[in-house]
Amino acid sequence: MQTPHGRVQTPAFAPVGTRGAVKAVTHRDLLGLGAEIILANTYHLHLRPGAPLVGRAGGLHRFIGWDRPMLTDSGGYQVFSLGDRRRIDEDGVSFRSHLDGSLQRLTPESASDIQAQLGSDIAMAFDECASYPVSEADARDSMERTLRWARRGRRRFLDTGEHPSSLEGEVTNAGQAQFGIVQGGVYKALRDESARETVSIGFDGFAIGGLSVGEPPEVMYDIVEHTTPMLPDNHVRYLMGTGMPDDLVECVARGIDLFDCVLPTRNARNGQLLTQHGPISIKRAQFAEDHRPPDPECACYTCRRFSRAYLRYLFVAGEMTASTLNTLHNIHFYLDTMRRIREAIVLGSFDTFRQRFHETFSRRP
Repeated sequence: MQTPHGRVQTPAFAPVGTRGAVKAVTHRDLLGLGAEIILANTYHLHLRPGAPLVGRAGGLHRFIGWDRPMLTDSGGYQVFSLGDRRRIDEDGVSFRSHLDGSLQRLTPESASDIQAQLGSDIAMAFDECASYPVSEADARDSMERTLRWARRGRRRFLDTGEHPSSLEGEVTNAGQAQFGIVQGGVYKALRDESARETVSIGFDGFAIGGLSVGEPPEVMYDIVEHTTPMLPDNHVRYLMGTGMPDDLVECVARGIDLFDCVLPTRNARNGQLLTQHGPISIKRAQFAEDHRPPDPECACYTCRRFSRAYLRYLFVAGEMTASTLNTLHNIHFYLDTMRRIREAIVLGSFDTFRQRFHETFSRRP
């Protein structure tokens, strides 16, 4: 994937830096880990520090000091998660800020404008994410509204590209791409319609949204397998918000090119480390005198230098270094898994890799 800030080897995983920072680690750490792209969030950056401020600073890349590719979500999922604090209508969404309770508004047009000022390399169209479980009728309403919003957001994106002066603020990345999002819940007929119509709008890439919201993994795999063949194979296909390491392997097998998820960083801060054999909870007493590295097969900084006993001590003592070392390991594990997947694809041995991965990795700690 070629962007104004460099190439991304796919399949790829984007660590999540919601507010312009991946929690507990620095950009230098991410570069050392080999991260080629990170994700930030429109909703949070809109509320603080505000897109106009970021635009005046020259865009998000300059503001946060990251010179590699970056993707911004549209904020649709975050608005969805607000529950009773948001109201959806045909024009957009009104919601109360989680920061100060102030009344805010996002529309397909304003989400496009905000991301134009942020200057990410990939901007997501504004969508409505349905919950799980959801009735087919409600899923249809949500999907059809997402399509109407997609057409409006695409028009605004293209108009801004042709007439940058029309934006109330700075366009900070003239090469920005925009991805559309396929919705439809767990209903295949709705996914068919959504994919067909979203592709016809002419986005630069395509995402599958509305998954990893509580459905069983087997259901997610089934919907991904059904949906990806309807998306152009010469465009990036992005599965939003997924998932566990075995999800990445299975969804690459089903045609996905790009992933993001808060799981490796959030779980690291809660004391869970991902290893070749599955997750371990480092806060358990059984690790108090375990002087092995977290994952003996891992080459990350944390595993090369520190023991499970030390990491447990840091976590139990409340030392902030625990979050840093755990996060370094988990991000390395995800990025290294993607590297091994790419290598296996090049060598024509992905099926073998996939089988061996499942032979060793278990979700159960």
